Amino acid sequence: MSENKDFLHAIVNEDLNSGKYKEVITRFPPEPNGFPHIGHAKSICINFGIASDFKGHCNLRMDDTNPTKEDTKYVEALKDAVSWLGFDWGENVCFTSDYFDKIYDYAVKLIKINKAYVDSVNEEQMRENRGTVTQAGVRSKFANRTIEENLDLFERMKNGEFKDGEHVLRAKIDMGAANMKLRDPLLYRIRHAHHFRAGDKWCIYPMYDFAHCLSDYIENVSHSICTLEFENNRDIYNWVLDTLKLELPRPYQHEFARLGINYTVMSKRKLLELVDGKYVNGWDDPRMPTIAGYKRKGYTKESILNFCDQIGVAKANSMVDVAQLEFCIRDDLNKKVPRVLTVLDPLKVTIENYEGSEELDASYYPHDVPKEGSRKVPFSREIFIERDDFSQNPEKGYFRLTPTQAVRLRHGYIISCKEVIKDSDGNITEIKAEYYPNSKSGSDTSGIKVKSAIQWVCSKAAKKVEVRLYDRLFKNEAPEGIEDLNPNSLKVIKNALIEPAVILEKIDERFQFERQGYFYADPIDYSDEKPVFNKIVGLKDSWGKKTKVEKPEQKNKENTQVKIQAKNEQIVGEVTAMSDEEKALFEKYSKEFGLNNEVANILARDEKLSSFYQECLTTLNSPISLANIVVTEVARELKEKDTSELKFTASQISQLVKILDDGTISSKIAKQVFEEMVKSGENPTKIVEDKGLVQISDPAIISPIIDEIIEKNPDNVAKFKNGNTKLLGFFVGQVLKSTGGKANPQVVNKLVAQKLK
Repeated sequence: MSENKDFLHAIVNEDLNSGKYKEVITRFPPEPNGFPHIGHAKSICINFGIASDFKGHCNLRMDDTNPTKEDTKYVEALKDAVSWLGFDWGENVCFTSDYFDKIYDYAVKLIKINKAYVDSVNEEQMRENRGTVTQAGVRSKFANRTIEENLDLFERMKNGEFKDGEHVLRAKIDMGAANMKLRDPLLYRIRHAHHFRAGDKWCIYPMYDFAHCLSDYIENVSHSICTLEFENNRDIYNWVLDTLKLELPRPYQHEFARLGINYTVMSKRKLLELVDGKYVNGWDDPRMPTIAGYKRKGYTKESILNFCDQIGVAKANSMVDVAQLEFCIRDDLNKKVPRVLTVLDPLKVTIENYEGSEELDASYYPHDVPKEGSRKVPFSREIFIERDDFSQNPEKGYFRLTPTQAVRLRHGYIISCKEVIKDSDGNITEIKAEYYPNSKSGSDTSGIKVKSAIQWVCSKAAKKVEVRLYDRLFKNEAPEGIEDLNPNSLKVIKNALIEPAVILEKIDERFQFERQGYFYADPIDYSDEKPVFNKIVGLKDSWGKKTKVEKPEQKNKENTQVKIQAKNEQIVGEVTAMSDEEKALFEKYSKEFGLNNEVANILARDEKLSSFYQECLTTLNSPISLANIVVTEVARELKEKDTSELKFTASQISQLVKILDDGTISSKIAKQVFEEMVKSGENPTKIVEDKGLVQISDPAIISPIIDEIIEKNPDNVAKFKNGNTKLLGFFVGQVLKSTGGKANPQVVNKLVAQKLK
């Protein structure tokens, strides 16, 4: 960990070195009036991350000072989000309501030193008296009440003698302050409402600005880290603590830029409107930007954490492209999940010259994924293919099945079309085909050349599943509210077909449906009788390709017009044509090196990246692994720098990939090593040795750790053996956590599965 990796870390490090604090204590203090969203995830990562980095502690505190909006269900949602992201708040959750008595006593103290008074003007008058940014405010006539009068009224407010809004308690600061927050801010208001924890004990509740700083002080918080919208509130924070002359050390507030993402709203009010108005199916609807929504959609905590790490900590607000979040989940799942065959819009194919049935060998993972696993795929005379994988009148560049063009069935044989069957309305209902017996995948001696492989399922063995295709909830990049909702944000396919191994073997929860995207078994609605899968993300960013329609005067420019299929409609967009040199590189990277098209396209079009990548290849022949790290990690560093400004070299990146490929370190550790290389330029092998980051692959070391975890979790062991196989991930995660992420995940998976049999 670098103590100065961002300005917040630098502040904390300086405070520790100066002796200002002996221990770092932070807090994550949400109001329990809604489900936490992706913006909260950033705050969680920062507060818990800083505490962890400096071997301190972070409190999870519910800012429950508004009884009319708060509920236990929101408390549980917040706890679940923090826990799911992998952070630990200790034995107990803190609540501001636990400190109501102490906060009340502090308010009484302010009254006694004539720094607070009970005001009785109405809300409209108070707003008028406040003044403007160019004109000082006017203090209320009730500020002249004596200390005794204020103490009496405040106690009677507490005892419930007055109606809501009849009186408030205000700080006596400065009605002419440039920071209007300091113009005698409210400290308490009357609220006759039942509190979900305190019951009916209180008729008055402290305002955020008063309760927040005092709660921090009571909990011995050292660094109160907030988002930028609380920057002006910092003056009140300091005024309260300084005026009360509270014992040192006291906390100080520091602000960072909140997270803004395009095509997304994160206002709790707007999110609540979506839920209450039934525009979505609850707080955990997979289209919602809530942590619960991302969980149900199928996002992994690793992808969320990586996203928060990538966007970093800034001092100025900015907008992050949602495509970056989607890239993080693709990047995570690409290395983890099995590939399986599905057909969402079935078209029947009868292979007339095939008799009987057989099972084809098929791997779950491509060659560049460091996981093993395979299954048998049933094959017979009648199969189903995707309807758009056949075209009777294909456009140029269509490489799938046509009346004159053969195609390979993924993991299977090459087939060609012999006859097209249509109904009375001219709709295609069936394809009559023939197969080539000596064209079987893995042992093809047919000599037939095809340009594409398509997915398919056996008609007799395939299983029916419901597939929910989720798209972005809003159609506009900067949505205001429900008027900007995307009407095509959810499409439900009731009778999609999937290969049987997915349902019968239950190999995983997340899958890549080949050529469709990444999908997740819905954790609530899925059952053996009715399997339901949610689309997590597509294989590529189709939204990123959308551009404005070409203007007439642009037609003669050297741009290629392309039709882009997105959200079931074709739109005409504009993309810059590749040069001949770029085309040659793309062909080389995609076909010769085996890179996926997205990565090959990035490298081919970026001269700096391509040059760096080529230099890496001169010292290590691992094109796919090198490409992945170059287009993600290295590309981020080259955005604002020239290659000569980098502290690390192409040769060092090759060394990093080599020790990753040979299993010396895990991909998680590789990211950590890369961060150190960026800062120090140190050799990756030396970093690994100095920091003791070598991956643990020895079963003799890992087995006792697994035994200990199994012994500590008898209930989960019993649930696993009773059929809840999802708990395998829990045990694997516990082992990885106990080893600091150093244990080899493949070895851990295998050993845990063996021990839980």
